[in-house]
Amino acid sequence: MLFRTISRCLLALTATSAIAAEPNLSWKVIPLAIDANEGIDIADFNGDGKLDVVAGRSWYKNPNFRPRPLRNFSDKNGYVESNGDFAYDVDADGTMDVIAGGFFATEVNWYKNPGNEGLRLGHQWEQRLLFDTGESQNEGQLMEDLNNDGKPEWIVNTWAKDAPIYVYELTTASREIEIVEGGQKKLVEHTGPALRKNLIGMRGNGHGMGVGDINGDQYPDLLLGQGWYENPGKDALTTTWKYHKDWEIQGSVPMLVYDVNNDGKNDVFVGQAHAHGLYWWENLGENQGTIEFKRHLIDNKTSQLHALHLADLTGDGQPELITGKRYFAHNGSDKGAKEPIEIVYFAIDRTTGSFTRHLVHSGRTGIGLQIRTADIDANGYIDIAVAGKSGTHILFNQGPAK
Repeated sequence: MLFRTISRCLLALTATSAIAAEPNLSWKVIPLAIDANEGIDIADFNGDGKLDVVAGRSWYKNPNFRPRPLRNFSDKNGYVESNGDFAYDVDADGTMDVIAGGFFATEVNWYKNPGNEGLRLGHQWEQRLLFDTGESQNEGQLMEDLNNDGKPEWIVNTWAKDAPIYVYELTTASREIEIVEGGQKKLVEHTGPALRKNLIGMRGNGHGMGVGDINGDQYPDLLLGQGWYENPGKDALTTTWKYHKDWEIQGSVPMLVYDVNNDGKNDVFVGQAHAHGLYWWENLGENQGTIEFKRHLIDNKTSQLHALHLADLTGDGQPELITGKRYFAHNGSDKGAKEPIEIVYFAIDRTTGSFTRHLVHSGRTGIGLQIRTADIDANGYIDIAVAGKSGTHILFNQGPAK
């Protein structure tokens, strides 16, 4: 264990988590749906130049954001089978499709955009298989470019600590599909989008995942619940990676990699996914063949900080750290589960490595598995979109509060 844990005395807490009496931004909260879906993304799906929202069963057209059909899925044990939505032009036809993940489903599917006429008529999007992973304990997913080729990979986190770690490359493959011709069903050979599986390693899985360059070699490393994997470089998708067992946590998905104190070394943001606590791990550099970190508490007022996100909300050219309570992450059994739900952001002072807490919203809106940001209403300020068991919402950034 390479952590040197910071003392949580009152002086240190005051220095690293100054609480603002009032937020310096004004927000307008718009509910889109009340359901238990926990995946969401933002993209222009109909090509009109405006940013729309996709969240589980529906997509929401800008500017009225009324729900329009996309796909169906089932419920199981208090969870809906939707824990990650990713807007991506899978078949490269110029329209944005959706790749979606689920907690218990082994298959990764993509949903083909039906085009403007299909969208206008409210057609559901055709479900097509990318890959059957055989893995059914999926905590969450990320899409990140691991080999710097400009194309993202599909990366799955599992809560099963003994599960191998895989990443999946977007490619094409041939498979038999069933079609109806002349009223008869038959199997035909079809070549289309697919995922190719690559083993990263056999150890280190568990709750928590992040992607970022923590050793400074310009290739993104993979952070997990029981340590991190060192990216081998251009062969990242064809070989196993070097494992560093430097921690064991129940961390957020994602954990974020960012140079907090502007010292040229990338640090790590970690939320306690099922308890109270938000931390930054200071990168102290290499020690005995791995990276040594020093843990600092940012804030411990909110529980279930399952997702983190960086975006420039204030327009000053520097990102803020956005997070919030994942409402009923374990159906009410987590520490602090029944405390008020809220979304917050932290301004980062990179000269001192300190943080100032700002409330975005409290009482009605929490997060799910993803936090998405973009200037959805084109007013010059970055908005926030979230989906979780408190519903799907857009929080429109109105700029500095009067």
